[in-house]
Amino acid sequence: MNINQQAQKLLELVNKKNQEKHSKFISIASGKGGVGKTNFAVNLSYILANKFEKKVLLIDADMGMADVHVILNLKPQNNLKALLSGKKPQDIVVNTKGFDVLPGFSGIDTLDDLEDFMMMKIINDLTDFSKDYDFVIIDTAAGIDNKVISFIRASSRSFVITTPEPPAMMDAYALMKSIYKIYNYTNFKLVINMCKNKNEALFTYDRLNNSFRRFVNKNIEMAGWIPYSQTLNRAIKSKKLISEVFPSDDFTRAVTAIASKEVGEEYEFDGDGNFWKKLMSFLKKE
Repeated sequence: MNINQQAQKLLELVNKKNQEKHSKFISIASGKGGVGKTNFAVNLSYILANKFEKKVLLIDADMGMADVHVILNLKPQNNLKALLSGKKPQDIVVNTKGFDVLPGFSGIDTLDDLEDFMMMKIINDLTDFSKDYDFVIIDTAAGIDNKVISFIRASSRSFVITTPEPPAMMDAYALMKSIYKIYNYTNFKLVINMCKNKNEALFTYDRLNNSFRRFVNKNIEMAGWIPYSQTLNRAIKSKKLISEVFPSDDFTRAVTAIASKEVGEEYEFDGDGNFWKKLMSFLKKE
């Protein structure tokens, strides 16, 4: 068994122990950058922890562009790289806003630049540490490389984030098609981000799903859709978490609806606006 196979076995062991403990590993992936992947991962973690009272661990596995700590306005003393020098995950984890974060580290081009034995060391240290969480959210690097694929394959499910823009759709499809073709993995859920409205989201989903179904004869589940939000941009600039400071914003409500499905609760987001917007539309029709 070569080192790559050993690393994959360790990832599968993490997933097996996770399932035995009734927790769930969810990889957050995207075919390209700039589609809101990390913002989704952070806000999903916050909502699972605070609205649904789950024990959540968010792992920043985007070693090339690790920025979970930036979104959360954290200045961690250590990160995942410290595991290589003998520190334990409990020495590195940062508790913030009701959930735990394992910060990643930047400075390498891709996870492929991380030696396999180093990756195995990190995975081995995280195996037992992560078993007590209800959800372990893994923010992977954008695109496709061997380490990203390994994280996806080992996860209970993988949320693939895309937008209605054709390049983002093409890259999302390429990611799912490649992983299915090589590894027969189909545990994908689509999240359509930055949508103008529900119709645009459904149109985007139909195009991707039809393409995927023709290739693998299987539908992709749509986890949900998220509207474009100016509020999100303001929150990012002010170093605030939108789901914390704007709980009624449509972005927050949309991510909450996605999270609710994961915990088995009903929370609807139709994208037609909140109570006051609906009331106004009804009055206009009188």
